[in-house]
Amino acid sequence: MKTPRILVIAGSDSGGGAGLQADVKTITMLGGHATTAITAVTAQNTLGVQAVHAVPTEIVMAQIDSIVSDLGVDAVKIGMVGSAFAALHIAARLEALDVPIVFDPVMVATSGSSLADDPTVAAFGKLMDVATLVTPNLPELKRLTGEEDEVGGALKLVAAHRCAVLIKGGHEEGDALADALVEDDNITSWQGQRIDTASTHGTGCTLASAIAFYLGAGLGLAPAIERARLFVRMALHAAPGLGQGHGPLGQQAVRQDSGLGLRLNQVTVTGNDYAKMVAFYRRLGLTQIVDSQENQYARFETDGGTTMSIQIDPDLKPDETTALYFECDDLDQRVEALARAGVPFEHGPRNQPWMWREARLRDPAGNTVFLYKAGEARRYPPWRLASEPGA
Repeated sequence: MKTPRILVIAGSDSGGGAGLQADVKTITMLGGHATTAITAVTAQNTLGVQAVHAVPTEIVMAQIDSIVSDLGVDAVKIGMVGSAFAALHIAARLEALDVPIVFDPVMVATSGSSLADDPTVAAFGKLMDVATLVTPNLPELKRLTGEEDEVGGALKLVAAHRCAVLIKGGHEEGDALADALVEDDNITSWQGQRIDTASTHGTGCTLASAIAFYLGAGLGLAPAIERARLFVRMALHAAPGLGQGHGPLGQQAVRQDSGLGLRLNQVTVTGNDYAKMVAFYRRLGLTQIVDSQENQYARFETDGGTTMSIQIDPDLKPDETTALYFECDDLDQRVEALARAGVPFEHGPRNQPWMWREARLRDPAGNTVFLYKAGEARRYPPWRLASEPGA
């Protein structure tokens, strides 16, 4: 599949939580290539915005032209535009592009700091005219339309600008949240539970750029939004807890949870002693995330987000043709530490003809387990089959 090329037109967040930084992280983790046209530079952290410097509009336009003329664009995400003058010129330039455009009408940062004055908000109409989708939160929707009723306000924008509108319900009170996609002749809604975290800085940017990625990959609006919502929720779960205020999301930890194709991210092995199996895999360094002793089932998470599980069945024997492989860059040191702690290995680290270095052991049920280090040789051995460019 061709790598989706997503042009991000937005401001820079020095704290790395929102803006271009959130967009680039999101698009990169989903498998796209992010290009950028910086509209403003901000001095910003989890507590607020301390300073804003708008980039001259001619430089914003030059960035867009530079990207379009060489790299090309499959979708556009617009965030903070910096000024009314810039908004009008961006809209005029994007009118010539026949690609999906997602406009996140950024007005106020998560901390409450203003990022758009009244003339800039008034110029948003031109951007909505060229947008495929507009993604306002509830306060933004009210400011754009003057309507108290969210659906009525969204329908007003749809009628006036011929764009779809995603109403984001994150500002609602309570644990139950709902987002709604409002189109000319259809409303699609999604429900979910609020995730208890203060790390919400950049949520809107992340959602909009994820939607742009999926639209650029060829998905329809509703499927793109559904997948993007999952990415945001996983990034909220994985937030690293940085800063003293509204911290950034954990886009860097969402690797196996969203994407365009098949992902091998879960395997299960059978054992005959629950306690011994759990102790073994915890000792290897996996994080246990499910402990169902009643059902004799446990699940573990690796550092990259892939999971493996154990199920207990005393009547089943391990399959000698199946092995679990856990890659680690500190193979020799890790094996030495485990051996010193009493974990028995059938053999220590050995270089193999297929360019991997492996150590072999067995879990308490007799399942074969390898700790290994492959580097480039796992995905890019010298004998790798040729693939199409961009695949």
